[in-house]
Amino acid sequence: MKNYLKNAFRRFRKEESGSVFLIEFVILFPLMFGIFMSSIEMSVYSARQMHLNRGLEDAVRHIRLNTGTVMTHDQIKALVCKGAGNVSNCDTTLRLEMVSVDPRNFTQLPTDVDCVDASLPITPERGFTLGKRHDLMLLRACLKFNPMLPTSSMGFKLATDGSGQSALYAISAFVQEPN
Repeated sequence: MKNYLKNAFRRFRKEESGSVFLIEFVILFPLMFGIFMSSIEMSVYSARQMHLNRGLEDAVRHIRLNTGTVMTHDQIKALVCKGAGNVSNCDTTLRLEMVSVDPRNFTQLPTDVDCVDASLPITPERGFTLGKRHDLMLLRACLKFNPMLPTSSMGFKLATDGSGQSALYAISAFVQEPN
């Protein structure tokens, strides 16, 4: 049995008819595997974005219809996280900005989004004001997450902060309903 395996291995080593396929495999496998890993990363990224948008819209609906109640940043954040579903570490990595906007003299939100950075000291949230009846409000959410496959070609493209986390953004506009 030992000699049979030894002879079979020797014949396999000397055979050259399959070498063309081996070269194609060595060249094309990393490319195909990279595309496969990027598609997985993009799918997970899109699912996270969809869950964040859903959670933000649920929270906005609750705020809009309960104008008389005073809500804090943490209460709205809890509403967003509850509606977001399977977003990991939502309570620690989500930051909200809510500002009242005059529709006749519109000013945009700052371009630098207020996000949590685990590598820096904790900073208080900025721009969080509750509106009154008939006020146009903008609510922006920033969620930090760890990329699933940071070494994939899609993972390389995601901008990261000092702690290696990437950010998702969602924004919603609404008008406070009268009581």
